[in-house]
Amino acid sequence: MNTPLAEVLDGQHAADLRKAARALLKQPLLLSRGRDADEFRLVRRHASELREWFDRNTGWALQVDAETARLRKSPGTSTDPTHPAREATRAGAPFTRRRYVLLCLALAALERGEAQIALGRLADQVVLDAADPHLAAAGIQFTLDRRDERLDLAAVVRLLLALGVLRRVAGDEEAYVSGSGDVLYDVERRVLAGLLAARRGPSTVQADTFEGRIAELVAETALDSDELRFRSMRRTLTRRLLDDPVLYYDELDDAELGYLTRQRGFLTARITELTGLVPEVRAEGIAMVDPDDDLTDLRMPEQGTYGHITLLLAEHLAAADGPATTGELADRVRELAAEHGGFWAKSAREPGMEDELVDQAVARLAALGLAARTAEGVAARPALARYAVGTTVVIEPTTARMPAQRKAGTP
Repeated sequence: MNTPLAEVLDGQHAADLRKAARALLKQPLLLSRGRDADEFRLVRRHASELREWFDRNTGWALQVDAETARLRKSPGTSTDPTHPAREATRAGAPFTRRRYVLLCLALAALERGEAQIALGRLADQVVLDAADPHLAAAGIQFTLDRRDERLDLAAVVRLLLALGVLRRVAGDEEAYVSGSGDVLYDVERRVLAGLLAARRGPSTVQADTFEGRIAELVAETALDSDELRFRSMRRTLTRRLLDDPVLYYDELDDAELGYLTRQRGFLTARITELTGLVPEVRAEGIAMVDPDDDLTDLRMPEQGTYGHITLLLAEHLAAADGPATTGELADRVRELAAEHGGFWAKSAREPGMEDELVDQAVARLAALGLAARTAEGVAARPALARYAVGTTVVIEPTTARMPAQRKAGTP
């Protein structure tokens, strides 16, 4: 029996809408050209439905024009430091505080600049702006005379290239870093204008503390009715279900936990309908599992030496009676090297590398909600039990997550 044409068209529409939503969750800034062109066209075609869904369920605004599609994401929690912006290279080194400051200064300079700019000219403008007394009082100084500072600026520029804010016309960043040349860029002003995702302009923030300033940047309107408070909780919980690998109940306050208990089926069904993510509900929390293993910025397990070490330490922590100190984990890495070192990269077997290997592994486990740093050391979180040898899977940690990233301050 042939399927009615209306059903076929409805199925294709739902599939295209899901693909468009997943593209935005994976890359909240899509350009009409380049590698994301096909996804951009899908998002533009379904912009009205996507805009309504994200506004109602997450409070994220979607802006689409002829050249860009920008989902202005804000995190469910502003206290998670485990997903920094990363250099757009194979190594993907996380941004340091200095790189974040350079990024902000570079964006300010580009906003005031012309349609083209040379990297040397951008550097001069950054140095000039860095002379601000407020930055000096915070201990931030840039001369860009040192190679390490130029490397940081080059990392910022490569991130802006990856985001589409800049397009390289001539030259190479390595030449600038070595002092042997310069680089010329086109500035994509439309992309630049849509980069900031905040509910208010940073210059209007009045708070003195870092935490207070972040809170003001993402604060919603006054929640002076039950309807507004429930809407805020629905949006916050949906953001966390979309962004966090695991939403643990013990991370919620009483009001949020009560709302989630009553509305869990509704919230997870709405997410599944749009994205295809499947809820895994356990006694400790909820994870939205991605059957396609695509909507994540970190995977577990992962191939390679560092992925292997992380998996082995996960097994160790899952079997431990309590938190393990970093020293104990370093000792465990030495034991593992004697057993498995023949399969590891040479650099991982060098004396003294244990502490760095532990730091990388713990950072990945923490970012996936599998472990947490405590005063006593590194403690396993409930989801880590799936990596204990001989035990039943408890929860699947590979879930939808951005880049930003979440990429703090970037899409």
